[in-house]
Amino acid sequence: MQKSAPYLVTCLLGLTLVTLPGCAVFSGTPEPADEVTGTNTPAATPPATPINYAEFEPEVLYQLLSAEVAGQRGRYDVTLVNYLQAAKTSRDTGVIERAMRIAQSLNADNAQQQLATLWLDVDPDNLEAHRISAIQAVKRQKLENALFHMEQIMDQGEDADFDSLAAMAAGLPPAQQQELLALYSQLAVKHPDNPELQYSIALLQKITGTPTVALRQINQLLEQEPNFQPAIILKGDLLYQTGQKREALNYLTTNTRRFPANRQMGTLYGRMLINEGELQAAQDEFERLVKRYPDTPGLRLSHALVALENQQPALAREELIRLIEQGHHEDEASYYLGRIEEDAGNTDQAIEYYQSVQRGNYFFPSLARASELQAQAGELDQAIAHIQNLRERAPDHAEKFWLLEVNLLIDQERNEQALAAADAALERYPNNVELRYARAMLQDTMGEPAGAEQDLKTILELQPENAVALNALGYILTVRTDRLDEARGYIEKALALDPENPAILDSMGWILFRQGETNQALDFLARAWEAYPDPEVAAHYGEVLWVTGNEEQARIIWEEGLDQNPDHEILRETIDRLTSDGADQ
Repeated sequence: MQKSAPYLVTCLLGLTLVTLPGCAVFSGTPEPADEVTGTNTPAATPPATPINYAEFEPEVLYQLLSAEVAGQRGRYDVTLVNYLQAAKTSRDTGVIERAMRIAQSLNADNAQQQLATLWLDVDPDNLEAHRISAIQAVKRQKLENALFHMEQIMDQGEDADFDSLAAMAAGLPPAQQQELLALYSQLAVKHPDNPELQYSIALLQKITGTPTVALRQINQLLEQEPNFQPAIILKGDLLYQTGQKREALNYLTTNTRRFPANRQMGTLYGRMLINEGELQAAQDEFERLVKRYPDTPGLRLSHALVALENQQPALAREELIRLIEQGHHEDEASYYLGRIEEDAGNTDQAIEYYQSVQRGNYFFPSLARASELQAQAGELDQAIAHIQNLRERAPDHAEKFWLLEVNLLIDQERNEQALAAADAALERYPNNVELRYARAMLQDTMGEPAGAEQDLKTILELQPENAVALNALGYILTVRTDRLDEARGYIEKALALDPENPAILDSMGWILFRQGETNQALDFLARAWEAYPDPEVAAHYGEVLWVTGNEEQARIIWEEGLDQNPDHEILRETIDRLTSDGADQ
């Protein structure tokens, strides 16, 4: 049989033994498409590890050549198919490994499973093939098979990654989580001195919803292995989860000093401090971590955001700019830089930062803020045109763009234009609850409560337990109609679904007042005011206080509401109606 020229295969597969003009290779990682704009963003790829290949028969060489050409043309699916076939035909470990890298970069689980099986057939003791087989078995919920591969790794004296597979259980159905916990417990009987296995059992107990049991398990492990750092981290997490928050903070304070190089432990401690409102201590912790790990972008981002919460915008700006310069967390950093410049009154700079966000979770919040600032600067039409242009370019996200346009027009009191936009959007997307709710509130504002009622009832047909829509419908019926019993029914159902929501508490107080149950009304309105001291709540609470003879207290509540918004229409109307000196409030 004719053998292929080794130098040609070397060129095709990206090795550097021989360099030929015009030789291009598949990088191993496709450039992901921007989920909003549809543009491609270069993806970072690790340096290629040299792989040794055998000489190949023409059929295999043709498959490899086809794979690389397809990769250069962006047809990564074709690349993978050809590499998979080449691996099966050649059974060459170098080709198998290369194909596996491509399958992993494309998250192609089926191909990974086939390649891992082939790899183990060629090389039964290959650790990486066993690891991948274990991962794929967990994904397919073949848990006993996963443990078989893990034991094979452990029998070779290597780390079986029990903890990594246990962590994957968070994505499994509850029954499979319990099955995996039982299998781990059986394995622990066979290997009682394996701390990683004991730790993994505690992790699974946490995942399956028994943190107290997990805490007992981890305490037993730490009695035997007091310096086992993953267990220390998990104990801190479990203490916090079981409500022992001060104990958790004290425990991690001690252990982050014992193990200052443990980044995961320090990060957990810093986040707990944030959750408990100890922001300066959190900033100090992230500053310590950044100094130790200056090339870890996530730590720098956390440091910046805590500094921003601590009213230190200069420090936050410095850290965020550095992230952008280094090419990390660029969209998130740009969003927060936009906020910093907006707060500083630098509108043009804020818009520039917001508009530089091109993808991800911060794209729409950034576009909303940029559009609002443009509108405030007298460029509403330009902002709307930009949103419409983006909608045409990214039709998969059209509903979000429509909602953004409608809300922007509402905020700018372009009610007729907003209603036309909402009508057009709902013509295309009649089941979009957010758009329909926005139109309902707009119609109520424009004096069309019947239209608002119809939209809210349509939402409730789609989502019968939507507490926000139930409350809105009940409140509109309370203030616009005499159908008080019907209104109360909607509000009571909303309250049952969300009993601490201040808007619902306010509605409940107001319907009770309308129905003459004044004392109960005061209770609900007081709770609403305490939770959310809004001018409209002030109007309602103050009125009920006033009519029950508590005029001085009513004036105090009204004054606090006016401090927030001196021109609030409902509050002003209430004061003017009930007092002779409303203009002096």
